[in-house]
Amino acid sequence: MQFIPNKWYKILATLIVGYVLIYGLMLDLPTDVGILDESIRNLFYHVPMWFGMVLVLLAAWINSMMYLGKFNPKRDIYARELTNTGILMGLCGLTTGMFWAYNTWGTPWTNDPKLNGVAAGMAMYGGYWLLQKSINNQEKRARLTAVYNIFIFPLFVALIYIMPKIAKFSIHPGSGEAVNFKAYNQTHNMQYVFYPAVIGWTLLFVWIAELRSRHEIIKQKNENKKLFNSDITNQ
Repeated sequence: MQFIPNKWYKILATLIVGYVLIYGLMLDLPTDVGILDESIRNLFYHVPMWFGMVLVLLAAWINSMMYLGKFNPKRDIYARELTNTGILMGLCGLTTGMFWAYNTWGTPWTNDPKLNGVAAGMAMYGGYWLLQKSINNQEKRARLTAVYNIFIFPLFVALIYIMPKIAKFSIHPGSGEAVNFKAYNQTHNMQYVFYPAVIGWTLLFVWIAELRSRHEIIKQKNENKKLFNSDITNQ
């Protein structure tokens, strides 16, 4: 089973990401952006990865609820691999953000509500990863990780979006009273790369999640066959 019917989205993901990687470096951008300078181009990589991560984790959250509804093992696999891919996406966004912070603030990390929320949120999903690795019983693991996933996703969204928005002080753009990136779009062309980037990075990581899910399904089918053949031999 595929997350999205047909294979058009894989071709589309390849084309869009290629467009973003190339045109994002060629696009004429405003020069009056203060300390951001040319690093503002990271807007096309860092921020869309975070948007895509939230969408992927949302899909995992939905699959976790669907698993608890009917206990379909495939839903557990989809939820697990979507979450693992979302964690990978978050780490990519975190890494690009730290490079960006170092070039603009002079340090890869600072005591900021947005960054602290991200750290707490990623730690919660790190707990999810440890939970699924620490339980051998497949059914028990599936139920516990599904329940855990359902609870942490809303908290994660609150930590990285809602809390920074209402913070009194933040130097991270778009948080607290800090300037939003729209204020830097003086050339009125950044949206031609930014919005495709959100779509492209999201589709790319959905593709990764699908490949991981298919691999896990095939792996479990092979293990069940081996167990079945072993039972016949013992008899």
